Amino acid sequence: MSICVFCGSSTGHDKAFAEAAKTLGIVLAQRNISLVYGGGNVGLMGILADCVLQHGGSAIGVIPEFLLNREVGHKGLTRLEVVSSMHERKKRMADLSDAFIAIPGGWGTLDELAEILTWKQLGLINQPIGILNVNYFFDPLLTQMVAMEEAGFLRSAYLDFLKVSTSSEELVDTLMPQKG
Repeated sequence: MSICVFCGSSTGHDKAFAEAAKTLGIVLAQRNISLVYGGGNVGLMGILADCVLQHGGSAIGVIPEFLLNREVGHKGLTRLEVVSSMHERKKRMADLSDAFIAIPGGWGTLDELAEILTWKQLGLINQPIGILNVNYFFDPLLTQMVAMEEAGFLRSAYLDFLKVSTSSEELVDTLMPQKG
């Protein structure tokens, strides 16, 4: 099993973001869920991958060649795949993943989340999608999504397939229920 995590290549100003990345990394490792992510060793990406690896988990990075040096591709991963473009990166991460989680980040995180939500809406993927709403970082975006639905640009069913939690454990449980 694997979860793709979209997150920042910086840490942001709130220490809670880094703590949330660490906690999510521990949860993934403890549950034997492989991390799939953007392949960098900087920012929340690096913190998350390092934490997964330090706790005995598997981390698979997918990074475009042009970002390999800029984001400093993580050299200690279970596997680092180098691809030719951002589009190929997103497609490859989707192919490797059983679910998706967005944690705080910038334009890249927003782009990845928007694209994967669009793919789900269009039926191109079927995997569950979640947001780890650390310190309510995503509240303005969630409010915008409701405004899009109220204005008639999104069906309410499209909002229903996005799971939101402030807890890593709860979100992972929601996206990948334990078999029993």
